[in-house]
Amino acid sequence: MSYNAYITKEPIDGADDGPLAGRTVAVKDNISTDGVRTTAGSAMLEDYVPPYDATVVERLKAAGATIPGKTNMDEFGMGTTTETSNFGPTENPAAEGHVPGGSSGGSAAAVAAGEADLALGSDTGGSVRCPAAFCGVVGIKPTYGLVSRYGLIAYANSLEQIGPIAPTVEDAAELLEVIAGQDPNDATTRDATDEISGRTPDDDIRAYTFADAADGDVDGLEIGIPTELLAGADEDVVETFWDGIDELESKGASYHEVDLPSVEHAVEAYYVIAMSEASSNLARFDGVRYGRSGGYDGNWNETFARAREEGFGEEVKRRILLGTYALSAGYHDKYYKKAQDARAWVKQDFDSALEDADVLASPTMPVPPMERGESLDDPLKMYLADANTTPVNLANLPAISVPAGETDDGLPVGLQLVGPAFGERTIIRAGSALA
Repeated sequence: MSYNAYITKEPIDGADDGPLAGRTVAVKDNISTDGVRTTAGSAMLEDYVPPYDATVVERLKAAGATIPGKTNMDEFGMGTTTETSNFGPTENPAAEGHVPGGSSGGSAAAVAAGEADLALGSDTGGSVRCPAAFCGVVGIKPTYGLVSRYGLIAYANSLEQIGPIAPTVEDAAELLEVIAGQDPNDATTRDATDEISGRTPDDDIRAYTFADAADGDVDGLEIGIPTELLAGADEDVVETFWDGIDELESKGASYHEVDLPSVEHAVEAYYVIAMSEASSNLARFDGVRYGRSGGYDGNWNETFARAREEGFGEEVKRRILLGTYALSAGYHDKYYKKAQDARAWVKQDFDSALEDADVLASPTMPVPPMERGESLDDPLKMYLADANTTPVNLANLPAISVPAGETDDGLPVGLQLVGPAFGERTIIRAGSALA
């Protein structure tokens, strides 16, 4: 069966040897690949061929990985279902007839279907963790600054990170080892080897080790469970989540409930910030330097407008309009500034909760995979589905989604574990007890 997991299938060979030699790593189609089409799932870039590799692609190739192609995605990363792609929706191999999640749905579907050993996605508000949960695989959203964003087609710079998707926690950790590390081309990256143990300074490829933390040892692990992230979640999802917590308890972990009052406003704050940054980032797509041409006819304003009207899909236009409004004169303080204040509150709540817990746990998504087409006519429903993942991006913390089981209808459910900044080894260890 074809899952439409790829937009472009064109193999890119890596080095002859390395930690990923003999393995295939699919790459989300908003990550630049030298000489291979990179569309971001949009008609605007349907013929764009980058002249350079993203830093993570350089590191994959140096590690010996073979890239089988570029995976399908919601247009410019804007969506939760991989249905806004200009190249058609992706099917969920783990729940046919349902969405694979988004926006990295093609990457998760490729791994779930066995069409790639591993994959890279990008996570702005849950876009690695959501499809991992919906497709029954593992996804890691790294701490902001751990992985270079150089070569990633920007959606919301202050929120997004490239992260691994894999069948198991150990596999995801091995891929994270390869792509992590400071990059002179990305000033937001930092050397975090003092915060993360397991450094291998003599290794030419890896600045960190993560895979050895996937030992499943959670004896003594203290888990904080935010009550706000369970309220309103689907009953089957909550029941499956508690099954996962019971399994962690049986292996020596313990839990207590925590309050994160700020997360009730996280979705609103996230979308104001993300849409505002998208409005600014996507202003460059005017059909002049690259992208679909508007066909100059003597009026540049009409030319630009025509290029953007024809090149962008409905969801992208919606977010650009809302972001532009939030940044406009008279509304900046009313919306954008308040959203940034809420972001600081979210970060403070997470940091406080993590003082008394090693990790925080919640369902990755409050709902099971939706049926295809179900949320396309209701954008608000799609936005609210991100309630459990967006707060982590606002707080710039690491998180992992691992399979927790299935609903009574056989739909995959993911369990999310959130750690302190640069606490990747802790969430990997905790997650490996389940996957």
